[in-house]
Order: sequence, then C-alpha cells, then structure tokens
Amino acid sequence: MTRKYFGTDGMRGTANRWPITPEVTLRLAMAAGAVFRRGDHRHRVVIGKDTRLSGYMLEPALTAGFISMGMDVMLLGPLPTPAVAMLTGSMRADLGVMISASHNPYQDNGIKLFGPDGYKLSDAMESEIEALMENGLADGPSAPAAPQALGRAQRLEDAPGRYIEFVKATFPKTLRLDGLKIVVDCAHGAAYRVAPVVFHELGADVIPVAVQPDGTNINRDCGATAPRAMREQVVAHGAALGLALDGDADRLIVCDEAGELVDGDQLMALIAGSWAEAGRLKGSVVATVMSNLGLERFLETRGIGLTRTKVGDRYVVEAMRASDCNLGGEQSGHIVLGDYGTTGDGLVAALQVLAVMVASGRPMSELGRQFQPVPQLLNNVRFARDARPLESDLVRDAIEAGEARLAGGGRLVIRPSGTEPVIRVMAEGDDAGLVDAVVADVSKAIEAAANV
Repeated sequence: MTRKYFGTDGMRGTANRWPITPEVTLRLAMAAGAVFRRGDHRHRVVIGKDTRLSGYMLEPALTAGFISMGMDVMLLGPLPTPAVAMLTGSMRADLGVMISASHNPYQDNGIKLFGPDGYKLSDAMESEIEALMENGLADGPSAPAAPQALGRAQRLEDAPGRYIEFVKATFPKTLRLDGLKIVVDCAHGAAYRVAPVVFHELGADVIPVAVQPDGTNINRDCGATAPRAMREQVVAHGAALGLALDGDADRLIVCDEAGELVDGDQLMALIAGSWAEAGRLKGSVVATVMSNLGLERFLETRGIGLTRTKVGDRYVVEAMRASDCNLGGEQSGHIVLGDYGTTGDGLVAALQVLAVMVASGRPMSELGRQFQPVPQLLNNVRFARDARPLESDLVRDAIEAGEARLAGGGRLVIRPSGTEPVIRVMAEGDDAGLVDAVVADVSKAIEAAANV
C-alpha cells in the first residue's frame, strides 16, 4: 500500500489543510486506537504538543478520537518530543502522541506516534493505521467503544517535573555546572519551560533565549535552525557556550565561547570519543548518509565503526536497536543516546557534552573541533510532481560519472525528498572544486531530465 498520510517522521503539513485537519486527525486517533487497543486492561494514551497555535485544534480532535475508542487520555501540554516518548514507557501507556512540526514554521504542524515501548512506529505499523483510516473501522475488535466504555481525559499536571528529573538524572552525579554561564535558546518551542530549569538546577548561570511563545513565533529567527541569536548572546554575555534546541527539542546545535557553531557530527564525535575511553560505547556509531566523511575518518582512527542509514532519526534508532548500539544521530543535531532514551533528546545530549566539558576543564572551542570536516555541498533540485528524473539515462550517466570522479576521496549521495518534489544532491570530498563541479553537473542533468 502506498503511504498517503505518513512521511519520514509521522504526519506533517500545513495546519488546517489536508491532511493536518481536525477530520483527518480524528480518524488517525480512532485508527491508531483500534491498532493499539489490545487486551482487557484500561487503555491509556499520553498526548504532548509544542507551542503552535494549531495545537489547540489538533489536541481536542485526537482526544475525541481516542476517547471514542475507549482509551483514557493524559494531556501533557507543551513538552519536548523525547518527554512524550519517556512518559509513554514510564506510565505504561499503550500509545504516545506528539503534536509538532519540529523545526518547521508555525503554519505547519504534525503528529508523531510512539508505541508502548517509547519507540516511533515502524513503516509497517503506520501502513496498518493508514489502511484503517482509508477503509474505516469494522465491527469487532476495531469497532468504536460502547457508550459505557468510553475513555476519559485528564491533564497530567506534574508532567514537566517528571521530565526535568529524568533529564537531570542523566548527568553524572559527581559533576556540577556551578559557575558555568550558558545561553539556552528554546526556539519559543516545547522546551521553553523545562530547559532553563534543568541547567539552573544543576548549577549553571542560565541566559534564556526565545522562551516567550505566542503560538506563531516558534522557530522564527531562533532555535537550532536559526542560531544567530544564540551566538550573539553567547558573545555578548561572555558565556562558555550556547545551546539551541528546535521546536520540539529533539535536536541540538551548540556554539562555543566565540560563537562558532558545532554541528551534530562534531557532537557525536565528542561523545563517541568520551564514551569509548570510558568503556561505555557499544558497537559502532550510527549516522545517516548525510554525515560528513570527516566523522567517519575520525572514528576509524579510534577503532570505532560507523553505520550509515537513510535520513531520519527513526532509521538511526532502528539501526541502533538492530545492532545493539548506544550512540547515533544526524548532522542536523538529532543525537540519540540509547542508554537514556528511545529518540533524539536535545537536553540529554547537551548534558553529555557538558559532562565532557566540565570533567576535562577544556573550552568548547577545543572540544567542538574533534575532526576537520571535508568540503561538503548540498543542492536541492525541484521538479514537476509528475516527472521522474531519476529514471532518465541522462541523470544515471551523470551520477555514474560523478561517483567515478570522487572515487577514493569522496562520496556522492542522491536523495529524493519524502515530503516534496525535490531531489537532494550532496557530494563531499577532499577537493572542494571537484565537489562543486560534481554537484553542478548532476543537478543540471536532473533539471534537464525534469524539463523534457
């Protein structure tokens, strides 16, 4: 079955436009409820959200759908995605739901689903839910609840406190952040209440940025995808480093004391080196095809393997579970620490970075330069929705020629977007001029094929 509603990370789109409408969201909740309503116990769903205005529209629709299936709903309010994953497992819920479009602007929204184990659903499970959304709920096991068996809804008032204590417990008990000045950019998003508290209670002097959400300013000129404000505040306040989260706080970007950015690849290298030295690293590091070749070479010199996956932290987690690895992530800042959680967690990742910094006594400007990245270039090529440029001999020949030119000293990655008519052309290698030329040649071939 062709996937109609779900993309690479749940369901996402423009709020109040198909499929992010109350009607579709209601059907999603009813279908998911039917799939996860197993056994005779009282079923429970936890629902969290970020700070988007449209969350007020989607939360009641989800709640109504789950209640109609006889499931009790625990409303968490604004809380990071990893908090929803954690609470799903710790509260023995049957399903966890996060209402968020992550780093997208406020006009968008989305829905991420977590199973009882706190992990995102597999493609097969999402397809099963889609089939029920399309074909309707049948009588029998998937039928809506009888009037006397409807669920109830209540707000979990201590949800932020539960998550704050969980995050703090991941920081080594022998260390403190006393005397450390930290800028924390919350992107006016899901972590605006909890993130500053975590670092303050561990002893840091916290300078909060973007902690006044109004429903429409999430990710606007702030957060992990727009870290300029964080960088400026670090320099202005003489802070030791800056931490920028995205809208749902599952992503982290760092800057050092001079305002220089440190991406997810460098953070993975830093944590991998520290954990390997302490004997904590299990298996290889798992990253996507977009991670820099410099990371792969860095890990190789330390006897650490690198496993690559498709883009998407869900695929990183699946590979980590399959190989029993405990560290993975993406260049964009999703860092998955299997010892602590089931999905990317910007706050937990930040504390692991801070633990290395405090224990070593070294500044972030040193720790954030674990390896020299090789030149890397990404170009997005748009095409008409009915075109099939990757099936063209012209494009295939250009890709083959590019791979041959980079052989031995670089990589070429061609990746169709899962959400829009775009083909992402990425090349990297030691020769920056060659990288630029290969990306240009392949991009031109795709454009020519798309316009035939």
